[in-house]
This record gives sequence, C-alpha cells and structure tokens, in this order.
Amino acid sequence: MSGRGTPALEVLRAAGVAHAVHEYESSPPAGPRDHDRRPQYGLDAAAALGLDPARVFKTLIAAVDGALVAAIVPVSGELDLKALAAVMGGRRADLAAPADAERVTGYVVGGISPLGMRRRLAAVLDRSADGFATVHVSGGRRGLQVELAPADLVRLIGAVSAPIARWA
Repeated sequence: MSGRGTPALEVLRAAGVAHAVHEYESSPPAGPRDHDRRPQYGLDAAAALGLDPARVFKTLIAAVDGALVAAIVPVSGELDLKALAAVMGGRRADLAAPADAERVTGYVVGGISPLGMRRRLAAVLDRSADGFATVHVSGGRRGLQVELAPADLVRLIGAVSAPIARWA
C-alpha cells in the first residue's frame, strides 16, 4: 500500500510542508446486505493507528445554499450543518450525495482528502484542530492518513477555522 502519487501527497510535497504519512489496513465498505452498518472510516483509521479520534479529521462535502463546501471535522464528532451555513453566510446546508462528493473531489468516500481535490472548494476546518500541534486527514484514499500542522492545512486549502462540529 504505497501512498505515493495521490494528489494530496503531491500538494504537500510541492509546497514543502512537513508531514508524515501513515498507512493502515482499511476495512472494506459495507456491502448491500450490510445496510445497517454505516461506514466509520475515520474512527477505523483512528483505531488502526492508535490515535485519539479528536485528532483525526474527516472531510465532508456539503452544499450551502447550493454551493459546495469542504467541511473538515473530528471523526469523534459530527458536522453541525447549521453552524456551517452560518460560517459561510448561508441559510441552509445539506450533505452532498456521495456520488457528487466523489465527482467534485476526485476521491472515493472514505478517502476524501481536503488536499488536492479535483475542484478547489471553499473549506472550513473545525476550530478544535487549533488545540493540536498536528492533526490527521485522509491522504487521498482509504487506508492512508497524513499528519500535518493545522495551520499548514488551513494555508494550503485556503480554509477558515470555525466551530462547525458537535458532539453527541
């Protein structure tokens, strides 16, 4: 399982940003007969790598008043759609359909990275990332995580930092 060549890693290398690549065995997505199991790729990554789930961030694609946005939140929490809409100056936010997320990012669900997307989107990183020296995000495929400083992530993707996560 080599992480070389993903668009996310190419962005990091081209920018000269300090980062670490972490590979792990990814569980396959739920099959048609396993419809009750909702994939938890981020939590699986945290467990496989022995990481605090608060430091592992998932990238979700949402539509705020019809405009697609990348929302990056801890895998230990959920995206607060109302908070995301407010941060983006919109009235309503909904999660994008998985097929739309894959088409716009060029990545598969469970491996969507905020780095190196096919189309650059407005992005919001949950403010909780500011409390860590480094965070983990997808490296562009299932089974690949990239560790980098939150400030570098914000700079590379042009994100804003705001409280967009909620915990159950």
